Amino acid sequence: MGFDFNYMLELLPILFKYLGTTMEMAIWGGIFALILSLILANIRVFKVPVLDQLSQLYISFFRGTPLLVQLFLLYYGLPQVFPIMVGIDAFSAAVIGLTLHFAAYMAESIRAAIIGIDRSQMEASLSIGMTTRQAMQRVILPQATRVALPSLMNYFIDMIKSTSLAFTLGVAEIMAKAQMEASSSFRFFEAFLAVALIYWGVVIILTRIQIWAENRLNKAYQR
Repeated sequence: MGFDFNYMLELLPILFKYLGTTMEMAIWGGIFALILSLILANIRVFKVPVLDQLSQLYISFFRGTPLLVQLFLLYYGLPQVFPIMVGIDAFSAAVIGLTLHFAAYMAESIRAAIIGIDRSQMEASLSIGMTTRQAMQRVILPQATRVALPSLMNYFIDMIKSTSLAFTLGVAEIMAKAQMEASSSFRFFEAFLAVALIYWGVVIILTRIQIWAENRLNKAYQR
């Protein structure tokens, strides 16, 4: 069997219908991961007793084990230990897994960005009457955002690509549909090449958005 270009073109619109599920997983996972990573980063920066040690353990575990293993533990393993999780659906399990996994990486990026801001910024903020919380919200975090943005966007892009693992849980996303189409037609190369092109296109768009956002944030620092 030779390469069937027409079959690949016909497959693209079918796969595009499932791109929404892929992006929905990534967006929800990205939002929750960002919130959790901000909490973890602040715990690490301010060295909150007990919570700091727990956050280090969390980060070490989720950075030190494969995402696929974590998804299987979450979806297949934990319901055996905690019966309340028996009713969790594959989509929710995938979102939770992506959240927990990438929050560990994003937390370290945000922490590095925060501690990279000169301490004089915090001291100056406190000297004019701001509380530590106000200083973080109004002075430190806005500057840290500029530093952390490239790595955070890279993690989000990686998250989009990692949603392809959700098909192992039974989520009907773009990778799962490609697998089904390839199994029925035996044209695996065309099916998976079509998926690769779609992912590539999404990443190119996000890269453009990243460049635009970086330029906007860097305007204040340009002379």
